[in-house]
Amino acid sequence: MNGHDFIICGTRCMALPTGALYLPDQHTLCVSDLHLGKSDRIARRSGVMLPPYEVQQTLEKLQSDIQNINPQTVICLGDSFDDLDAIRSLHDDMRLMLTRLQAGRTWIWIEGNHDPGPIDLGGTHLAQIKIGSLTFRHIATPEKAEVSGHYHPKHRVTGRSRPAFIYNKERLILPAYGSYTGGLASHASAIRNIVGDKAIAVLTGKRAIAVPLTGTRQPAHLRDTSC
Repeated sequence: MNGHDFIICGTRCMALPTGALYLPDQHTLCVSDLHLGKSDRIARRSGVMLPPYEVQQTLEKLQSDIQNINPQTVICLGDSFDDLDAIRSLHDDMRLMLTRLQAGRTWIWIEGNHDPGPIDLGGTHLAQIKIGSLTFRHIATPEKAEVSGHYHPKHRVTGRSRPAFIYNKERLILPAYGSYTGGLASHASAIRNIVGDKAIAVLTGKRAIAVPLTGTRQPAHLRDTSC
């Protein structure tokens, strides 16, 4: 899978090159900030027309991850839709695709700031959920043993910026999974205030590449697993 293996508070994790997180022991796949329907929302609010393919591109990527891993549980970690109207305007073929992805597995929608209301597309809608030792929520809190999204972190190496996982021994921030999402630089105070300066960035792309937020590249595993 060309993923990056690490441990947070005793829970094994794998950061995948696509931006998805896999928990092998819990057979759980997690993706954050799909922002489905972003082109639709921009057209409704500003009249600016973007190529209307981002929903299909994002769901096809998710379909590939699900087919490769076959997880028992999928967590969508908030801002799965760009707003609540985007849920209602989702095309029938994309609704069918979501239904097929959910078949035979537990599907959890975590509420985000863009989609705080119930999602009538199958699955279960929750504010947060605990899997293994980790609590999954959309926006980070001061709590330990936490996985969050929201900030769309990106990290720059040799002039190129990529969506990236950012983690330390207690917390993990997922990159945005959606095709039309922007990002916040990993050195931004909103991110550093959560993970500190000794965290690891895992860049997405053809393979997951782990580098320290500062300094030179370090070994693949973060050895300190205590909380």
